[in-house]
Amino acid sequence: MSEIKKHSSELPLVVIVGRPNVGKSTLFNRLIRKRVAIVDDQPGVTRDRLYRPTTWNGKSFLLTDTGGFFGPDEDPLSPGVQEQIEEAAKYAEVLCMVVDGSEGPTGLDQDTADRIRRLSKGRKGKEIKVVVAVNKCDNPSVDYSTAFYELGFKDVVPVSAIHGYGTGNLLDLLVAPLPLSELPDEEDDIPGIALLGRPNVGKSTLLNALCGEKRSLVSTIPGTTRDPVDTLIEWEGKLFRIIDTAGIRRRGKMSQGLDRYSLMRGKAALARANAALLLIDGSEGPTESDAKVFSIAHDMGRAAVLLVNKWDAVEKDTQTAGATVKKIREMMPWLNYAEVQLISALSGQRLQRIFPCIEQALENHKRRIPTAELNRALETFIAKKPPPSRHGRIANIYYWTQANSTPPTFILFVNDPERIHFSYQRYLINQLYETFDFQGTPLRLIVRARRSRDVERPRRKQSDFDAAESETLMEDWDE
Repeated sequence: MSEIKKHSSELPLVVIVGRPNVGKSTLFNRLIRKRVAIVDDQPGVTRDRLYRPTTWNGKSFLLTDTGGFFGPDEDPLSPGVQEQIEEAAKYAEVLCMVVDGSEGPTGLDQDTADRIRRLSKGRKGKEIKVVVAVNKCDNPSVDYSTAFYELGFKDVVPVSAIHGYGTGNLLDLLVAPLPLSELPDEEDDIPGIALLGRPNVGKSTLLNALCGEKRSLVSTIPGTTRDPVDTLIEWEGKLFRIIDTAGIRRRGKMSQGLDRYSLMRGKAALARANAALLLIDGSEGPTESDAKVFSIAHDMGRAAVLLVNKWDAVEKDTQTAGATVKKIREMMPWLNYAEVQLISALSGQRLQRIFPCIEQALENHKRRIPTAELNRALETFIAKKPPPSRHGRIANIYYWTQANSTPPTFILFVNDPERIHFSYQRYLINQLYETFDFQGTPLRLIVRARRSRDVERPRRKQSDFDAAESETLMEDWDE
């Protein structure tokens, strides 16, 4: 995919490493001053690399959290985690080795130190600085760090990731070899795209295919990804933030603990995303679980593109593609606005179609239609199909206006909202899709009561309603 490439940051890389369960993720969250990495007493929770920019004393850098060296033997993903750590360390300027001060040096710490010494040789023989952070030193009056000099590293500093003790001294050592630099411009305007789907549908494989490298740990074992992973990807000069979320199970099939926490983090990832790539396992076809998972993105008002992955593994004839799309539409009619693409993340089949679909969906997601144009269309919709009477009472529709975008939200003013049946509301929304280009985005319709004597019916030459009035109407509705 020549036109798609991973965006590479120019910030120096500081990588946190260490054996499992010494508090690496807690320290990561402390140093970036945000709760990003999942923290749990269970060893081996962190698997993928997490990157976040931060700054200290005028020096900006990209901090990286990694899994634990020498993870649990029973964890079949441990070799993949080790590969992820070594991949991150290759590009580091500084390695921060985290140890548990409450336990003292262990044989596993020494093995980890030997591994880090090999990694510190870096690329092309360039020596990488190593700083030992002695974590869980919660009592400042007790020096836990002295014993850890036996690991053979010069810079050893006691810290408490939970309470923040010593983290300033640690940051001083981490940024010492780094040049003065500023954080890049705020990236909030970069659209976020969440990869959403059930476990093991190929989200991480797709992310790696788009990046052209092993950015996320890939395995056939469901639940491999737990933290949402952010990656900036450049396509035709435009940046997109791709967020690889954990596989979300149906509530009834969800176990306690990490699964629930991953669901919460997945929803949080959707909250900061503008759109979602909704992945279906093509070898299984759409399922009720897919519908349940995708309803989360729909209810949150995110733009969407449906991707049927593993299409290369499907036995097919000339009717298979059409039958698959038809089944998706029948099972998830509320997602009819989402374009369907049949892809293979493994072979790269049709991946070049993804970003044009995303771009179109994002464009329509923030689209606004002038009020005068909307009401001219409304006259046509009503003439084609007048609202049916309910209990012998006729519904009078006065006008509508677009009150918001992302997603496009319309307020319809009538004499009595109860007379506008949901089926007629659905008709009006379908007419909006047919008349205006809203492919890729959900639409919202709010029906409000308005007395006829308070409203002058909009004429073709009437100017658009004041934006402040629309905002007030939305505030009233929210209350």
